[in-house]
Amino acid sequence: MTPLRVSMFAAIAAILLLAVIFELIRSRRLQERYALLWVMTGLVLLVLALWRDGLNVLAKTIGIAYPPSALFLVAAVFILVVLLHYSTVISELAERNLMLAQRIALLEQKLEEGEPRSPDSS
Repeated sequence: MTPLRVSMFAAIAAILLLAVIFELIRSRRLQERYALLWVMTGLVLLVLALWRDGLNVLAKTIGIAYPPSALFLVAAVFILVVLLHYSTVISELAERNLMLAQRIALLEQKLEEGEPRSPDSS
């Protein structure tokens, strides 16, 4: 059985995580589409922290002897999923940045070709 102190600490940490996420969404520093995974992470951690028997069942299913370790494993998996999601977003943005830079370079080239050159330029 998961010690009560560990469950209480994990529940408080999950509630604080959810509060921070909702504050970031409210202040528009975190967009809703990116916050979804964080909210899911906080909710799963909160459920597992409060539902102590569920954490024990999960730990036994996975083969973990100390149930609170299963809680940290679940948290680590969710964080890895969030990092993977952000990596795909960053990759897409990097590709868009490259395309925009190329388009700007082509537009600058067209502008230079269309403008008459001044006698001072070589």
